[in-house]
Amino acid sequence: MIRTRLLSALALLILASASALGACSPGSDGVKSTQAGAEAGLPDGDPALARRLVRDEGALLLDVRSVGEFEGGHVEGAKNITHTEVPARVDEIVEWQGGDKAKPIVVYCRAGRRAGFAKKALLEAGFTNVSNLGGMSAWCEDC
Repeated sequence: MIRTRLLSALALLILASASALGACSPGSDGVKSTQAGAEAGLPDGDPALARRLVRDEGALLLDVRSVGEFEGGHVEGAKNITHTEVPARVDEIVEWQGGDKAKPIVVYCRAGRRAGFAKKALLEAGFTNVSNLGGMSAWCEDC
């Protein structure tokens, strides 16, 4: 009887652990921790990838900070749409992309959170190759 209770307790512990691990794994709830809500697209937080996409593949570099933040300094060549305006301005972004929703987009903000929201909105609008650089300070001219 004690053995049965021990086995039952062990089984419950294993199930609880598996459930907890599943809840923390990327994608278990459709959210990757480094993407602030984005469900797919390109890897995030990779300055070398972001630079390569912009330099070699003509990716749109999208600054999703406020207009004031953008005017205070931004990465050269970036276009500015506040993260909250991205869903309403999808047609403009499509135009910048030459109508190609598969053309890469690199989004950034101050720290990455707003860029994560923008990435999610872009993916929901049908763009497929979106990367969240994170904060503007992660931009790397030499990588």
